[in-house]
Amino acid sequence: MHIKCIPNTSYVEALFFVKHKPTCREIDIVKLTIYTDYSLRVLLYLASKPDATATITEIAEYYNISRNHLVKVVHNLGIHEFIITSRGKNGGIRLARPAEDILLSDVVRKTEPDMDLLECFNPKTDNCVISPTCRLKSMLYEGRSAFMAVLEKNTLADAAGPITQAKSGEAVYVSISQLKR
Repeated sequence: MHIKCIPNTSYVEALFFVKHKPTCREIDIVKLTIYTDYSLRVLLYLASKPDATATITEIAEYYNISRNHLVKVVHNLGIHEFIITSRGKNGGIRLARPAEDILLSDVVRKTEPDMDLLECFNPKTDNCVISPTCRLKSMLYEGRSAFMAVLEKNTLADAAGPITQAKSGEAVYVSISQLKR
């Protein structure tokens, strides 16, 4: 079994790569923010421990990322009801519902500030002089739609699932709980 590392990609981009098998040029169409990446990491970590709570410090140390950044991420995930937070001695965070009920597309939509690939995607910021006749916009819009369609079909449970050989034989999913630090 081989694990293929896809350079400079987030988890979601790698998931898109395995499911969609895009060309190298297609991979760069959508780039998610670090905020979304961290949000997905928190949810993956919690999905790997469905019967337990975790702390922000525990997750920050596991991923070797800033605890301060995760505080903001966890707060937002709580607002959007992906997780439940509790304070106190026995407090912590856990998934608000089963991982099978959390679509990756929902997480991305709630954590990305926008999905505008170009300024012309948003009429308020569109200052491009070729906008009225440009065909590139529709092509990129189609690429973004394909990206989101893949996320619509996949849940947090799919992303956190056991190691599985991909059909292409080029990549595998690795469960957080199966990684050794």
